[in-house]
Amino acid sequence: MILLQANQIARQFGADTLFENIHLEISSRARIGLVGRNGAGKSTLLKILAGIEAPDKGTIAKNKNITLGYLAQDTGLDSDKTVWEEMLEAFSDVRQTEKRMHELEVKISQISPEDENYEAVLKQYDQLQEEFIEKNGYGYENEMRAVLNGFQFDESFYDKAIQTLSGGQKTRLALAKMLLQSPDILILDEPTNHLDIETLSWLEGYLQNYRGALLIVSHDRYFLDKVVTEIYEISRSKMRHYKGNYSRYLDLKSQQLASEWKAYEKQQAEINKLEDFVAKNIVRASTTKRAQSRRKQLDKMERIERPQGKEKSAHFLFQITKASGNIVFQLEDGAIGYDQSIVSEPVNLDIKRQDAIALVGPNGIGKSTLLKSMIGEIPFIKGEKRYGTNVSIGYYDQGQAELNQNKTILQELWDEHPATPEVDIRRMLGSFLFSGDDVDKPISLLSGGEKARVALAKLAMDQKNFLVLDEPTNHLDIDNKEVLENALIDYEGTLFFVSHDRYFINRLATKVVELSENGSRLYLGDYDYYLEKKEEEEQLAEYEREQNETSQEKKTTTNKQNFVQSKEQQKQIRSLQRKVSQIEEELNTADEKISQLKEEMTLPENLDDHVKLTELDQSLQSTQKQQDDLMEQWEHLSLQLEELETKTS
Repeated sequence: MILLQANQIARQFGADTLFENIHLEISSRARIGLVGRNGAGKSTLLKILAGIEAPDKGTIAKNKNITLGYLAQDTGLDSDKTVWEEMLEAFSDVRQTEKRMHELEVKISQISPEDENYEAVLKQYDQLQEEFIEKNGYGYENEMRAVLNGFQFDESFYDKAIQTLSGGQKTRLALAKMLLQSPDILILDEPTNHLDIETLSWLEGYLQNYRGALLIVSHDRYFLDKVVTEIYEISRSKMRHYKGNYSRYLDLKSQQLASEWKAYEKQQAEINKLEDFVAKNIVRASTTKRAQSRRKQLDKMERIERPQGKEKSAHFLFQITKASGNIVFQLEDGAIGYDQSIVSEPVNLDIKRQDAIALVGPNGIGKSTLLKSMIGEIPFIKGEKRYGTNVSIGYYDQGQAELNQNKTILQELWDEHPATPEVDIRRMLGSFLFSGDDVDKPISLLSGGEKARVALAKLAMDQKNFLVLDEPTNHLDIDNKEVLENALIDYEGTLFFVSHDRYFINRLATKVVELSENGSRLYLGDYDYYLEKKEEEEQLAEYEREQNETSQEKKTTTNKQNFVQSKEQQKQIRSLQRKVSQIEEELNTADEKISQLKEEMTLPENLDDHVKLTELDQSLQSTQKQQDDLMEQWEHLSLQLEELETKTS
């Protein structure tokens, strides 16, 4: 079912057209990625689709019964509530239903089943309960906890006032609340900004299972590959649609471009052939009619436009003036942090020439701190660092703090390389898409993407052999990320970089260093290899936990069995002891009876009484047999008792 449809949408700024003739459909359970260069109009289009802005042309048709949620990039919650109170707002409808149910429960308890309204109240309660269950009324608090935990907010944050949180935390909370509201169409503009890899992985899994439709703008290619199933691309004011994830889109786009070139070249060959015929035959009387026919054919032909291929991208290389020695940087048992407060130790690094090492770990664990300690901006709290011979360091700061906000673009580079001719500086800036009057723009007026390109241009000018990069792909669109990747792949020096861009890590890294509070850990491979090894480690740890639990369970079971067995044995012993005692009493009675019978048989009055004597003799024999049977039982039970007492002793 189509939830939203955009037809012939256009946005213009004066005489300039940002985009036009845009057609886009969002169906139930859609997973759409919107891609395009910075400035192509992606965010503007999202605002139009969300109803925040009106299009200059075209229409938006939306199903009236659906809900739509839109979250702009870097939007943070502005609230005077606590984290928990604000998240509860996402379930206001459910909580209202719950309140009404409680009211009806009280009412039901107060009226008699004979009351004429009783059945109506019960029916109303049943309807509310069905609605409550459908909206996850009995599990919404657990859902809140799961989402907050996914965004790295544990229970210690629940009672904190949102006003006291950092900007990044407020941004994550805004996204968390939007997910909990669960609109039928969820529109997200750069939701992966400022998320660490662990949170990104959680968000991917959550969105894959999201019950509504998704429309997402993102420069995170790994994220797009995991989440979306169709791509809309804005390029040169036009929109194109591709089925599949981001990698499939690249393949289809390449195939499409090749097909367009083939069709264009075929038509150009046909046009050249017809024009040549017309030129040679139009003035000859014998062939002029055929030439005129060919001319009409040319006039009626619908010309295929020359395929434009890729839009203009930066194109640059990172060169080095002198190679370093084989050993570039070493750190033994390092500790990093601020003001003697350690956030991670022990950190051990052994960086060799032409290594390309990615540093990964959760936000706040000290990745940027480690880079700044390596370049000497912040001292190591512990440990000894050593640089190899001829090592020259180039550093890229994710916040572009190295840029002078009071200078122009041209001054920023030329002041650091005053001996370089202006034409060479301009040529370098041109390769980073700064040409003409662009180079006279003040740094302070540049966008995040433009500042990133200036910082990279400075890095390229320096020609260092060891690049230490902190989030170099931040603010870059996908095309310029690919240019940066290709430049770094061809770089002959050494790389040590922090990045949350897993696609970028996969293309560059030959090793991955994971940073945690317990220090550093080295993995010899790219990001996918790192994930595989982490999964193996988790599986092994889980197996060991299961083994320990099984062992403990067996031990507990054995102890329990031993206890039960001991209790049973004690019970048997007591039972045998009672039986033995009883038999002993019966034996005593038999002994007394035998003695009495023998005594009676010797009495004079019984010796002369044959009948009486026979009766006494029979009774004696019977008692003696009983005595023998009792003795046999006593011996058997005594042996059992002795064995049990030996086992339990």
